[in-house]
Amino acid sequence: MPEKTEKPSTETTAAAEDRPRRRQARGERRIAQLLDAAATVFATTGYTAASTNAIAREAGVSPGTLYQFFPNKEAIAIELGGRLMHEMRQSYDAVLSPIDPAVTPIEEAITGAVDRFIEFNCLHPAFFVLMHGPDIPGHITEEHDALHTTLVTRVETLLAPFVPDAPTPAVTRTAQMCVGIYKAGLELILAHEGAEREAYIQELKDVLLRYLRPLVEDVVH
Repeated sequence: MPEKTEKPSTETTAAAEDRPRRRQARGERRIAQLLDAAATVFATTGYTAASTNAIAREAGVSPGTLYQFFPNKEAIAIELGGRLMHEMRQSYDAVLSPIDPAVTPIEEAITGAVDRFIEFNCLHPAFFVLMHGPDIPGHITEEHDALHTTLVTRVETLLAPFVPDAPTPAVTRTAQMCVGIYKAGLELILAHEGAEREAYIQELKDVLLRYLRPLVEDVVH
């Protein structure tokens, strides 16, 4: 009689099926560890001066381990930039939605948007480096251009209820100016710390308010 073959136990089968999931989870944790290290290195040295060796050292792993997940520095920057841009878009959704001027004054709208975006950039200083560095990968530049367009569009959406009679091109120009002012102020804000940083944040809010208040004054009052 042919010998009977034993079927693998349920426990053995479950364990075998669970191994790929555990490997995947370990891989995701390692990627997150490398991206956190890259963010620190980029923010400290800039993108151009950063190296895969420095990133591996910051992550506490060997360069060989890093290369198991990323072929080069550019791939790391693209992955990190993509994740940060996704988070930034979530910030847009949270604070740049249509507003009723009768309920929310322009001062409150400005404060809410500026505080949220400054908080994000202070928490993720590598974001500014990757978005504005002189030698960033082309893919990030394309993504940043798309992000800028989205930001301008969302600012237009926020401003439109405050200037209901303004022609669309005028609202677009105003939104572009607001974004330009914000970016210029952001660079100064990130260059300072503590009380001086807070002072620059307030200056940015004041500049935006002084620019926008005459445009929306009739609606507000």
